Amino acid sequence: MFSLQAAVIMLRQRVFTALIMAGSFCAAIAYLPLPFLALLLATLVGLGAWEWSRMSGWEQLVGRVIYVLVILAALGGIYIYCKLGGDPMRSRVQPLLGLACLWWSFALLWVKGFPQSALLWRSMAMRSLMGVLILVPSWMSAVYLLSFPDGGVLMVAMVLVTATADIGAYFAGKRFGRHKLAVLVSPSKTWEGFWGGLAACALLALVLSSLLPDHAAHIGLASVVVVTVTTALASVVGDLTVSMVKRESGVKDSGSLLPGHGGVLDRLDSLCGAAPVFVLGLLMVGW
Repeated sequence: MFSLQAAVIMLRQRVFTALIMAGSFCAAIAYLPLPFLALLLATLVGLGAWEWSRMSGWEQLVGRVIYVLVILAALGGIYIYCKLGGDPMRSRVQPLLGLACLWWSFALLWVKGFPQSALLWRSMAMRSLMGVLILVPSWMSAVYLLSFPDGGVLMVAMVLVTATADIGAYFAGKRFGRHKLAVLVSPSKTWEGFWGGLAACALLALVLSSLLPDHAAHIGLASVVVVTVTTALASVVGDLTVSMVKRESGVKDSGSLLPGHGGVLDRLDSLCGAAPVFVLGLLMVGW
């Protein structure tokens, strides 16, 4: 009885927190100008960096604060270098997006090779660097995406893709799950859930393709499917990568800021993987 009551309370917390986050997200997208959105996203990244500093092995307060400040300084440097506050320079953003996608390719290999791969990144220095590579490109991608004429709608679409991949995987895994996807990283995930999430995103791509604005009419259905499915794949890698580091660090959640959800990174891990891939995909199909 106690466990059932606890589960109900946890579910209520998750739903209540999710509704607040969704409402705040939509309101910010609708009403805040780009510089303020960039600052808001930087605040979330700062909170994520604070949580990551603990998983990296920074135990002293001073060290954790310095780590957060380094992350925020990197955001400021990219903001200026890529001119994200005004007319962003695609020639500077696109190579950084490519490097970010390359990093996630390495992360996938590390997830696949865990726990042996931990020999390559177990040190505090490497885990700290991983935090930079996870957080900074995702912020740059999100701010650059919001600079598009349809930036707010595209941001919602990206979040919808990651949510669809997660929800599709959950229900497919519950119904058909038999074979573990990465048992040493995330024991609850299955291959059946993985394919179910991708199938749900493929169906979502059909809907998104029918809603393209006139200026994007040249983008065919195949391109929409490819961008949607690769974004979903990247979201899974983002989730598994953060789970891998949490497991190595001996923590269940990245933090406790969000009741029923854990920490900021527990909610943003999929989006961190998805954002660079989604934005680079849009550029490559001619958005």
